[in-house]
Amino acid sequence: MNPRFHLVPAALAVWAVALGGLLWSWPIAVLAGAIACLAGAVALNRGWGARPCALALVIAAPIAALSIGVRVHESAVHPARSAAAHGEHVVLRAELSTRPRGLRTEGFAARPSGVDSVVVQADITWFQVAGHTYDQGGAVLLVAPAKGWRDLLPGQHVTARGVLAPPRSGELTVAVLRVRGPPQDTDRAPVWQRAAETLRAGLRGASTTLDPEPAGLLPALVVGDTAELSPRVVEEFRTSGLAHLLAVSGANLAILCGAVLLLLRAFRVGPRGCAAGAAIALVGFVLLAGPEPSVLRAAVMGSVALLALVLGRERSALPALATSVVVLVLYDPSLGTDPGFALSVVATAALVLLAPRWAAVMRDRGVPIGLAEALAVPLAASLVTAPLVAGISGRISLVAVPANLLVAPVVAPATVLGVLAAVVAPLHQGAARVLVEVAGPEASWLITVGRRASEVPAASVGWLNGWLGAVLLAVVLLVAYGLLKARRTRVLLAAALVGAVLVLVPTSVVTPGWPPTGWSVVACDVGQGDAVVLATSEPGRAVLVDTGPDPGPIASCLRRLGVRRIPLLVLSHLHADHIGGLTAVLADRSVGAVAIGSSHEPSWAWEEVRRQARAADVELVELTAGQRLEWPGLVVEVLGPRGKLVATEDANTAINDSSLVLRAHTAAGRVLMTGDIELAGQSDLLGGHVDVTAEVLKVPHHGSRFSAPEFLAAVRPRIALVSVGEGNRYGHPNGLVLDALAGRGAMVLRTDRDGDTAVLGGEAGPRVVRRKK
Repeated sequence: MNPRFHLVPAALAVWAVALGGLLWSWPIAVLAGAIACLAGAVALNRGWGARPCALALVIAAPIAALSIGVRVHESAVHPARSAAAHGEHVVLRAELSTRPRGLRTEGFAARPSGVDSVVVQADITWFQVAGHTYDQGGAVLLVAPAKGWRDLLPGQHVTARGVLAPPRSGELTVAVLRVRGPPQDTDRAPVWQRAAETLRAGLRGASTTLDPEPAGLLPALVVGDTAELSPRVVEEFRTSGLAHLLAVSGANLAILCGAVLLLLRAFRVGPRGCAAGAAIALVGFVLLAGPEPSVLRAAVMGSVALLALVLGRERSALPALATSVVVLVLYDPSLGTDPGFALSVVATAALVLLAPRWAAVMRDRGVPIGLAEALAVPLAASLVTAPLVAGISGRISLVAVPANLLVAPVVAPATVLGVLAAVVAPLHQGAARVLVEVAGPEASWLITVGRRASEVPAASVGWLNGWLGAVLLAVVLLVAYGLLKARRTRVLLAAALVGAVLVLVPTSVVTPGWPPTGWSVVACDVGQGDAVVLATSEPGRAVLVDTGPDPGPIASCLRRLGVRRIPLLVLSHLHADHIGGLTAVLADRSVGAVAIGSSHEPSWAWEEVRRQARAADVELVELTAGQRLEWPGLVVEVLGPRGKLVATEDANTAINDSSLVLRAHTAAGRVLMTGDIELAGQSDLLGGHVDVTAEVLKVPHHGSRFSAPEFLAAVRPRIALVSVGEGNRYGHPNGLVLDALAGRGAMVLRTDRDGDTAVLGGEAGPRVVRRKK
C-alpha cells in the first residue's frame, strides 16, 4: 500500500464510529469500533496489507469507540434532554461557544424583513428545572431575540430563561432553549475575543466605503461575517456554486498562510522559520474569525500540514488530511454528521488525489500548465462534492465549475487585502478604507460572476435529496468516469450526453414558450407577496406594480420576461411584502419613476423607499384616484382609494385599505389590481359607484378571507390571479374566497402552484400560460 494511505482506514473507522453513535446509539458506536479494531488485528496478525495501516486501525478504533460511545451515552441520558421532551421552563447558565448567528425573517405587512432572532451554541454550566438544580455540562443551542443577544461574544457567561425543546437527531446537543427576554448576569468576554471583535468591526466599518453589496460580501469572504450580506447575493451564490466562499474554510487559511510563506521565502527564511510564521498567521486568523466549527476544522488541517512542513514532508497532504479527521472527530464527534465537515474533507481529498492527475493529463495534451491546474482544481472539487451537495440541497449546479474558475484569480487578493484592512482599521481607519477600496473591484467581480451564472438557464437543476439522491448521483458520476476512460465507450457517452441535452433542455431546462409571445400581464412568483408586470407595445418596456418581499425573485422574473425599462414602478402600499424587491429593480433596470399612494405608513418603509429612490436618482410621485396614465399599448386608471377611510384599531388593516387600486387596459382585456384592500377598501369603491369590472382580477390580499362577495360579484372576472407564497403561515388563500371565484366562473390561478402566470389576448377572450415551478 502507498504510504500516503496508511492513515486513511483509521480516519474512516473513527468517522464510522461517530456516525453509528449519532445516527443510532452508543452501543452501535462501540460495535463499529470493535469491528474496525478486530479487522485491524486480523490484518496485523496475518500480514495483510501494510503493517502501519493495520496498527493505526488497531489503535484509533478502540479509542474512538470508548471516547465517542461515552459522550453519546452522556448526551442521551442528560437531564436536560428529558426536560426538553416535556417542554419544561428552565433557568440556565451557560458559556457561549460561538458567535450569535442571525436568523433572517421575510418581511410581511408592517414588519420589515431582517434579523429578529439569533442562534448561538453554548455549553451548560448549570440549569434549574422543576425546582431542581443540575450542574451537569452539555451542549445547548440557544434561539434568542436579536436584541440584547446579537452582540455577545464567545467566552461570555450568560443566564437565560426560556422553554426547552428537543434537539435534532444526530447531534450531541442535549436541548434547544427558546430564550425569552435579554441575557442576564453577563460577564466580559475574554480579551482576545474583544480584540477580534474590534478587528471585525473595523473591517465592517471600512467596507462601508463600497457599494452595499460588495460592502456586505467582503467581511463574509474574509472572516465569515454575513451580518450585512444581501439575501439576494446569498441565493445567487448558492445557485452558481459559490456559496463556499461565504464561510471560512481551509481556503482562507491556505491563502493567508500561503501569502506569509511567500513573503518569508522571499527573505530566504528556512522551512522551520516559514512554518513558525505561518503558524502565527494561522492562530491570528482563528482568533479573528472566531471559534466557529468551520474555522476550527481548517485550523486543525492547517496545523497538521504545517507540522509536515517542519518535518520536511511538504507532500504529505493526504496523511495530514487523515490525521485531521481523526483529531477533529475525536474532539467533536458531532462533526461526523456535519455536512460542512463532509464537504470539506471530500473536497480536500479531491484536490490532493485527483486535481494533480487531471492537471497532468491536460498538460500532456497540450494545455498550458497554469490553465490546466486552474481547470483541474474546481473541476475535481465540484464533481466529487456534487453528490453531497445534491443530497443536502436537492439541486445540482451546472455552472459551478466555470463560475469558480472565473472567480479564482480574485479570491486570494480580496482575502489578503481584507485581512490587512481588518488589522489596520483600529490603528488608522483611512488606511483600512484604502485597502478596502483596492479589494472593492474583486468583491464586485465575485458578485457579477455569481449573478450572471445564476441567471444562466438551468444554472441549477432539481435532483433527489437525501441519501438516495447522493448515492444515485455518485453512481452516475462513477459510471460516466468509467465510460470516459474506455476509448470504445467515449463516443457512445458523448452521443448519450448530446441526446440528453436535446431532450432535457427543451422540456425541463428551458420552459416551453416562456415568455409567451404577446403576453399582456404576468403575475410573478415572488413568494408571499405581490409583483405584477404590465406589458407595453414596446419590447422590453413594462410597468411594474409592486416588487414582492425580496430582491431575488422579482429580479429573476423581470429577467425571464426580458424587461429592461420600467417607465413607472407602482408600490400599491408600503408593506414589506410589496416593497422588498425595490432595491433589485432600481439597481438592475432603467426606472422612470416610483409611484406611491397617499399613505406613507409604516414610517420605516416610507423612509426606506425614499432613500432607495434618492440613491438611484429616481423621482417619487404620488398617485390619486381619477388619474389616467398612458403608454403605447397600455392605459392605467387609478380607481382608489377615493377618500379617507373609516379609522380602525388595526394599523395593518388601515394600511391595506389605503392600497392603490389600478385598472389596466391591455390587449388581454381589463386587469384590476387591488393591492391588499380589505372589506373597508372594497366598500369604499362599491359605495362610490366605481366601475371595477375586469376580465382579470389580481385577488386582494393574497386571497385572504377579507374579500366581500359583493366586490367579487361586481368585478366579474374571467381569470383570478392569486399571488401567494407556498406553505405560508397566514392561511392564504382562503378556501371560501377561491370557491366564490370559481363558482362565478373564474379560472383561479395561484403563483404558489403555477409559478409565473401570464395572461394573453385571444379571439375568445383572455387565455393563460403558466410557467410551472
